[in-house]
Amino acid sequence: MGSMATQTPFSFLESFVEKLPLPKLAPPAWAVNEAQRRIVLLLNHVLMQENEAMARLARHKGQIMLAQWRTFYFKLVATPAGLLDLADPQAKPDLMLTVTDASPLALAQAVFKGEKPAVRIEGDVQLAAEVNWLSEHVRWDMEEDLARIMGDVPAHTLSQMAQTMRTGLRAFLAKAAAFAPGKSAK
Repeated sequence: MGSMATQTPFSFLESFVEKLPLPKLAPPAWAVNEAQRRIVLLLNHVLMQENEAMARLARHKGQIMLAQWRTFYFKLVATPAGLLDLADPQAKPDLMLTVTDASPLALAQAVFKGEKPAVRIEGDVQLAAEVNWLSEHVRWDMEEDLARIMGDVPAHTLSQMAQTMRTGLRAFLAKAAAFAPGKSAK
């Protein structure tokens, strides 16, 4: 009876998501590879806007970074140009970045609160310091990039819509966290 008192639609949803057989629902390898390539393109687009970021990354050319969360992962290699590319899947990583929060809901809550997710870092200390610097200093100005493609007014409108959605999601996730098991509603 005590556990029913703490059950909410949010905790039910999180419980449901946690029990999903994710490995059975894994996308085909070609789709994963295509998604990874698009992530690399986006990361490189952002890096190319910061000469200092590219210079810092170029100092680590050839080094491999493994990013992983649950069963999802990919390996990146720093290029001589200071950009990123997909690394050979068999390559031994110099740096491993593992998102430690297994809960998709908790991870989304942290991200939409503007917090960095909890990450366990293992490996090359200098490379880890550079990755940390990149995460602290490199920013993507989505509105500016969209303005080049579609003009200032539509880009500003889309940017404002994205901000409104982000604010709404933060509020939703804050409410979900307030009703999470083990917490009392305020």
